[in-house]
Amino acid sequence: MSKYYPPTFGEEKFHCIMCGVYAKQSWVDLKWNNYTGTYTTDFKFSQCSHCAENSYWYKDRMIVPSEAPVPPAHLDLPESCISEYNEARDIVARSPRAAAALLRLCVQKLMAELGEKGKNINEDIGSLVKKGLPVEVQQALDYCRVIGNNGVHPGEIELTDNPEIAHSLFEMVNFIVEDRISRPKKIAELYGKLPQGALKAVEKRDAGTQNT
Repeated sequence: MSKYYPPTFGEEKFHCIMCGVYAKQSWVDLKWNNYTGTYTTDFKFSQCSHCAENSYWYKDRMIVPSEAPVPPAHLDLPESCISEYNEARDIVARSPRAAAALLRLCVQKLMAELGEKGKNINEDIGSLVKKGLPVEVQQALDYCRVIGNNGVHPGEIELTDNPEIAHSLFEMVNFIVEDRISRPKKIAELYGKLPQGALKAVEKRDAGTQNT
């Protein structure tokens, strides 16, 4: 999974919010004029060199489109989870708490895709840990669980005052998908390309019928 460079005011390159491509951005001041002359404003737009679409900014804040500068869903995010992810992405700038709650639901659905019950995230994480879940993935899942719970039941973490915490949830979800879905799928695809003779030899070895 490549590094995501969020749209940032004044930057020459970032991942375009419209097409998702890391591309050069051209910045243009929006001006107005009347019979007395031409005047600058606090509005600018950035044009993506890849898709030629414009993003409009007021001072240092993107206002059109309204999505916050968070990464799009991982390509391998299951279909059942995409609507929650995209809805969270659309509203996180306006309501970090609501976005966190939606991503919690996204993770809950993801648990079912990973073979767990998908009803209680905490129990599902515990089940995955017993099955050998790497500690960094466990921490990412618990991060999403705790922050997401805070979106539903406000507690010690004030997401409204710290929107960057909600923003980090998107990266966590994508990290989990990369580790639990994308990497195993890629390895399986590569392994499946081995010659049949080699695959059968491995099967015999693992069945205990061939000495190493």
